[in-house]
Amino acid sequence: MRILALIRHVLDAEESIRITDLTVDRTGRKAVIDTMDEYGLEEALRQRDLGVEAEIVAVAVGPASAEETLRSALSMGADRAIHVETDLELDVIALSAVIAQIARAEQADLIFCGGQQSDWDSQALGPATAERLNWPQATWTRALELKGALLAGQHDAEDGLESFEVELPAVITTQQGLNQPRYPTLPNIMKAKRKEIRKDTMEQYSVRPNLYRKSLTVQSQERRSEIFDGKDAQASAAQLVNALRTRPG
Repeated sequence: MRILALIRHVLDAEESIRITDLTVDRTGRKAVIDTMDEYGLEEALRQRDLGVEAEIVAVAVGPASAEETLRSALSMGADRAIHVETDLELDVIALSAVIAQIARAEQADLIFCGGQQSDWDSQALGPATAERLNWPQATWTRALELKGALLAGQHDAEDGLESFEVELPAVITTQQGLNQPRYPTLPNIMKAKRKEIRKDTMEQYSVRPNLYRKSLTVQSQERRSEIFDGKDAQASAAQLVNALRTRPG
């Protein structure tokens, strides 16, 4: 079987954000695999570790710098990678069209992607891809077990956990709690340098953005601080209680 693991190339959470010409300026800033996508890649690797005969293909759509993120996926254990190189800011619907075309061309049996993209704060990519392919989907999964052409598992429901079974091919979205992603070992990092990263262009997919950004700002909030004189503990406690009750924020 063939498993596609979608990899989003996003800024490290420790990096500051700078906006230039309506885009996030990545110059000189560390980028990593989106955390929720990392759970999907790890789950694909674990299924293979359990004896499932699978080729795992990491897929990224993004700028040239996304190659570094794909190398990280290869060093974790992915067999090969596909990089659709573009500087276009694709919205969820446009990106799902690219992923669906890749899935058909690769004759994929299973697609893993994060339940929520950290750069978009969106949960729509997995469902949109499943809709384009007319495949079943399971979202926010917490446990998975592959039994031939049947995938069983659990995912979050409104009132708790729900058990499910779904026939392949299918789209699965992942989240924290499904597994603990592995760290690449030095031998695997060296092997990753020799693994294939296929370079595609957006022109091969005839997809354009449906959503155009008109403005972009970074949310900021002024931090207020006040020091209470602790010499009189009772008076300081009263001041603190009053501040919590009456002051905004």
